[in-house]
Amino acid sequence: MKYALFTGAGGGLGGAGARALAAAGWTVFAADMNKTALEEMANTPRVIPLLLDVTSQDSIAAAVETVQRTTDRLDAIINFAGIHTMGSLVEGGIVQSMEKIIDINLMGMIRVNRAFFELLKAGNGRIINCSSECGYMKAQPFNGPYTISKYAVEAYTDSLRRELLCQNIKVIKLQPGSFKTSLHDSAQSAFDTLYNSTQYYKNALRKMQPLMQRELKKAKPPAYLIKTLLEAIQNKRPKQSYRIKTSKLLGLLECIPDAWLDAAYRIFLK
Repeated sequence: MKYALFTGAGGGLGGAGARALAAAGWTVFAADMNKTALEEMANTPRVIPLLLDVTSQDSIAAAVETVQRTTDRLDAIINFAGIHTMGSLVEGGIVQSMEKIIDINLMGMIRVNRAFFELLKAGNGRIINCSSECGYMKAQPFNGPYTISKYAVEAYTDSLRRELLCQNIKVIKLQPGSFKTSLHDSAQSAFDTLYNSTQYYKNALRKMQPLMQRELKKAKPPAYLIKTLLEAIQNKRPKQSYRIKTSKLLGLLECIPDAWLDAAYRIFLK
């Protein structure tokens, strides 16, 4: 019997991933703070719902105790808990937005991996951190909060992987593009909120909106990501990172020198 802790399991991608892993024969602790979603998952064989707030050390400690009542080891920790937001980096409630997104997307991951590490080590398991294409591609305007959090996840995961080499524990990162989930849906809502509240960027955002909507329409079904997740968790020799259906447009921008890209944005957004 193999055991996995899966955070963010109440979301679209996380829920699909947890169910797929359970279908593959794993016992999955499906962790989330969405009680309704967890109640729905309770009917899935080999899925154990686990109420968990990744921003609360007390909640995480209670979750550790709950898991220990079932098993003395974990074969995997899969970190999918996260949020998305857009915003200007110089106006509005950017300080509070940055504190919140870093607390969930980065610190939540760090808290969970730290708290469950002894169980993971006992099972000689592996850690899978969900990053994003935004974590390694060139940063784009108005997506700063999310991009900053994922850049941090990239650095954290690389550092953790190298630290745990001597413990023989694999650390893997997933770098997905846009997928059709609630996180994907929140992007349009966040854009609308930014557009309605900005003092400086209405014209720039009006010009960028068609590009954003074009990218959102190209969002892929979760099945592609789930297939890669199962590969990362089951392969005896997994890759260090997996890029899944990333944006061709953003990939093209990677080939453009920063000075040229800045000049293009200056012309386009004015």
